[in-house]
Amino acid sequence: MTFSWTRHRFSGGALALDVANSVVLRADPERRVDRFADPATLDAFPAGAARHGAEHGLFGALEPVRKDAREDFLALREAIDRHFRAEILGAGKPALLADLLDAISATLRRSGERPQALDTATARSALLLLSRPEPERLKICPNCHWLFLDRSRNRSRAWCDMAVCGNRVKASRHYRRTREEPRP
Repeated sequence: MTFSWTRHRFSGGALALDVANSVVLRADPERRVDRFADPATLDAFPAGAARHGAEHGLFGALEPVRKDAREDFLALREAIDRHFRAEILGAGKPALLADLLDAISATLRRSGERPQALDTATARSALLLLSRPEPERLKICPNCHWLFLDRSRNRSRAWCDMAVCGNRVKASRHYRRTREEPRP
């Protein structure tokens, strides 16, 4: 099965969240898919982020993560997900923040000579998210459970992507409603 980095895959609204969302169905061990498990897909991510990512203007063209830095990059991804998911759920802990800051620090120290590398840009994006004045704009999609940044004016965005998750939820609701209503 071929996979491509489409606009929907970058609906997190921040590079750090898009990287965290590279694990699909994270909470379901039987159906969980790690898009970065395939090195070719990981190497293609920077080009997708340049085309579709919300922060492409901040970081410009990104370079792939070096092979010797991939394990640390995946540790950064997991620290981003753990920290921000816990914060959104109201279960944030200082230890999760410390783990995230350690992962960011290690990434920035190691890749300081490569400012356009995906891992460096992801660390910088996570720092930007940490410094956001409105943390309530970070949300979890009720359909796919991806993390996303709600940039709507009135903070009413409900899904990571209306065209995908929003339509699925609405179609499912319509199907249930039509099944439950008696036919004339």
